[in-house]
Amino acid sequence: MLSAFRSALATPDLRKKILFTLAIVAVYRIGATIPAPGVSFAAVKACTAQADQQGVYQLLNLFSGGALLQLSLFATGIMPYITASIIIQLLTVVIPRFEELKKEGQSGQNKLTQYTRYLTIALAILQATGVVALADRGTLFQGCSQPIIPDNSIYSLTLIVVTMTAGTAVMMWLGELITERGVGNGMSVLIFLNIAARIPAEGANIISNGGGIALVVVLAFGLVIIASVIFVEQGQRRIPVQYAKRMVGRRMYGGTSTYLPIKVNQAGVIPVIFASSLLYLPQLLSQLIGDPQSNSGWQSFIQNYLVNQSSWVHILLYFLLIIFFTYFYITITFNVDERAEEMKKFGGFIPGIRPGRPTAEYLSFVLGRITLPGSLYLGIIAILPNFFLSLTGSGNNQNFPFGGTAVLIMVGVGLDTVKQIESQLMQRNYEGFLK
Repeated sequence: MLSAFRSALATPDLRKKILFTLAIVAVYRIGATIPAPGVSFAAVKACTAQADQQGVYQLLNLFSGGALLQLSLFATGIMPYITASIIIQLLTVVIPRFEELKKEGQSGQNKLTQYTRYLTIALAILQATGVVALADRGTLFQGCSQPIIPDNSIYSLTLIVVTMTAGTAVMMWLGELITERGVGNGMSVLIFLNIAARIPAEGANIISNGGGIALVVVLAFGLVIIASVIFVEQGQRRIPVQYAKRMVGRRMYGGTSTYLPIKVNQAGVIPVIFASSLLYLPQLLSQLIGDPQSNSGWQSFIQNYLVNQSSWVHILLYFLLIIFFTYFYITITFNVDERAEEMKKFGGFIPGIRPGRPTAEYLSFVLGRITLPGSLYLGIIAILPNFFLSLTGSGNNQNFPFGGTAVLIMVGVGLDTVKQIESQLMQRNYEGFLK
């Protein structure tokens, strides 16, 4: 990987793309530290350590790179765009119009991208409104006596919501700039950056709680986890596909052999995000609807069993939800009937399997068998931080930085970025027969 980056820096064109990406990253991180207008920065700084321990905000704070609990310009983070992309992708299967746009090629994809942007802005308004309401009520920073928003008039609250929504729009624009003129997928790079920005703070937290030995143990354990994730993420089942020869005019086409790759982790990190959001939803609703100072029976149950990450009820539900959403997401996104029909249309077939319906049944059988280890792998990686907290008895006071959503996203984005750099290097350094 390091040799690929060294060769990329030696290539003028790629060096410009890398420097452009770094410049966009610097602009983004500056915006993530500037507080929104009307927010007391001193009060936020004093109360951040207490609010960071609340489990309901850990996922949102992770994807915003700590900007959520600073109420900065980019406090809503990239979550509205992720949610909008997932919704549009799922609606493609349900709404025929979206399915037609997907089949139209680049023009249809541009239209779906436009719908994703509109939905992202709508979700950003809802999320910013919820964050501002929680901060104004004292729920976002529990136990904080200082007013986060000194002037809580309608005008001031509306200005903060509009500013955070505009920050989400700017983040989308920066991500698209990286995709078009930089290196890697822009949105993925921003997510990677947000997660990486939290690692130094988590390392300092581990040192303050357990000392230097604990940090060394965690780093060694983290290296083993990262190596295991890379090994599984690269794993795939290659189904051989043979294309029959056919005459088109005076030319002969087909007769080639290829394969259909099915990854072990075909669903990516989406099931983990779904499961995390579903587990955090009860506490969020209880804080929005109920009295944050009350201690009713159902609020105690949610706090002790659903929010408490060291609870075995939370760990078991989290694991089962990840397995369920893995099968659910793969069933929706990987259409075996459509793949079998495309292979039949272009004269392709799997050796020993008849084209058409038998091919679809075979693909469904293989996908079902490979999804099981993939879902178990996702569940185990996701519950590693929770299992670590349960064994150490540290509750929610310490985040394990090398497990769950963080390591899955960082490894996935890192591998994808390196592959893109290597592919561009191969295009520029291809050696012909005469060289």
